[in-house]
Amino acid sequence: MLEIIAAIVVLAAVILMWVCLYDTHRFVITRKRFCSPKIQREQRFVMLSDLHGKQYGRDNAVLLGAIHDLKPDGILIVGDMLTAGRRTKIEPVISLLRKLCEKYPVYYANGNHEHKMLLHAEDYGEVPEKYFSALQETGAMQLVNQWALPEDCGIRIYGAQIDRRFFRRGKVTAMDEGYMDKLLGGADPDTYNILLAHNPDYFPAYARWGADLVLAGHVHGGIMRLPFLGGVISPALKLFPKYDGGQFEEEGSVMVLGRGLGTHAPDVRFFNPGELVVLDLCPQDVPGKDDMQGMGNQK
Repeated sequence: MLEIIAAIVVLAAVILMWVCLYDTHRFVITRKRFCSPKIQREQRFVMLSDLHGKQYGRDNAVLLGAIHDLKPDGILIVGDMLTAGRRTKIEPVISLLRKLCEKYPVYYANGNHEHKMLLHAEDYGEVPEKYFSALQETGAMQLVNQWALPEDCGIRIYGAQIDRRFFRRGKVTAMDEGYMDKLLGGADPDTYNILLAHNPDYFPAYARWGADLVLAGHVHGGIMRLPFLGGVISPALKLFPKYDGGQFEEEGSVMVLGRGLGTHAPDVRFFNPGELVVLDLCPQDVPGKDDMQGMGNQK
């Protein structure tokens, strides 16, 4: 009997290890559709978050192929494309961005890792100077508390870089009323306002500010996902965080929280593959939001 139990335990461990390896090295494609009378013509965006320098195939050929197949009008990046470190290799990320910028407008908002390198460049050797210099040369539009207005579509894209105090582990620091207005100015009521904001914990503040659509990342889907419970832990070390991945609504605003494409401390995913998000935006006054999934695997 003990031998049977031991065999079952070993088999279960092997299966779980396989699931972990499989999910850590693949991504799914999630489709979202949002319609508003503010939008003047249809647009398709691909959202990237939390790549952390990961490559899907040589030179990210698998990821690039999936993006090209989707034929987007632009790329929206919500931060943490690389991991802050003195030995971080920037070329895989820069190469990906360079290839994307050759075909699409790329809107890039910082995550906490880019922000750390900007604030404390001395801690990361030559990496910050090399990365941000190369990033500028790619042609990506860096939205650091700024906005961009894609031509003739009624959409305004904002990139928010909130203070480091809002990324403390162990607690969620209260955000003062009016903080987002001081950071970005008032939201334009006549355009469809997309806010690229890495940290999802402040979605209620983003909604009050006037975002129609918030795109966030940071949580990596909770690293491990359990049935009925969702993501297990957030970067702030909160168990079963409210905002782990998926779609949320608040005061007429919608947040799409991507589960990210890469990994960081720990470098694993469990029942939680990476995620590439596709956003179809249409001008009709239709509140429907269609969620569909496709698969993309590393080769």
